[in-house]
Amino acid sequence: MGEYLKALSSHERALEIKKIALPPNHPDLASSYNNIGVVYHNMGEYSKALSSYERSLEIRKIVLPPNHPDLASSYGNIGNVYYNMGEYSKALSSHERALEIQKVALPLNHPDLAASYNNIGMVYNNMGECLKALSSHERALGIKKIALLPNHPDLAYSYNNIGLVYNNMGEYSKALSSYERTLDIQNIVLPLNHPDLATSYNNIGLVYNNMGEYSKALSSYERSLEIRKIALPPNHPSLASSYNSIALVYDDMGECSKALSYYEKAQDIWKKSLPSNHPHIAPVKRNIDNVKKKM
Repeated sequence: MGEYLKALSSHERALEIKKIALPPNHPDLASSYNNIGVVYHNMGEYSKALSSYERSLEIRKIVLPPNHPDLASSYGNIGNVYYNMGEYSKALSSHERALEIQKVALPLNHPDLAASYNNIGMVYNNMGECLKALSSHERALGIKKIALLPNHPDLAYSYNNIGLVYNNMGEYSKALSSYERTLDIQNIVLPLNHPDLATSYNNIGLVYNNMGEYSKALSSYERSLEIRKIALPPNHPSLASSYNSIALVYDDMGECSKALSYYEKAQDIWKKSLPSNHPHIAPVKRNIDNVKKKM
């Protein structure tokens, strides 16, 4: 958390200096607003991130050509915030706008195009459009295999997203294979407690849970939680996701008191960090009510 606050302080100080030294719509001001948005986004403060990203986009629309890659970057960042807020139609619109610009501005196999295909795939996956999601993620992976080194972290990201889709389609062996490929790359290229490792362990846990292998699921989820406790701020939504995942396993195992404890931890964080209409909020409340009835 301390590192995020230091970064935020540095970016805000830079912005104040630029406001004095530069014209009101200078591109460097847009960069500062974008950097502030990135920090808020990483902290899980999505409304503040959105505000900063939108201010950056406003300036870029004024000072840059209509198909400049920085505009695509702004639309992509805004799309990612909407995705994390559960506003999937707005997220899809933003990511498709980013992709339109990138197709005009960038080479055919540029990694930024792959990033947009990935983002679009993630939105489709959460909207239940699995075939569209799979198509987008495979398009992203194809570009990355051409543009990047064999163990680049972005390749791991694509394998992870393909795993998510296969899991939602009930193709658990394919999902597990994709997630394990992700983890293989991440263990080579990332620090020991990087948040992306936590995501991989969480996803592997989800597959094992769906397969009814509860002890393996629990082990993976707990490893994910350990990393997130080290790597993330205490009220980050991803911590809540870990608590919720562990709760679901205990619930399936019939260990109601443990399930309730973890559901309540998840609910507490999500209430603090997400909009009240976010898709995570209602299910966790339902699960708490159901567990209480069983006790």
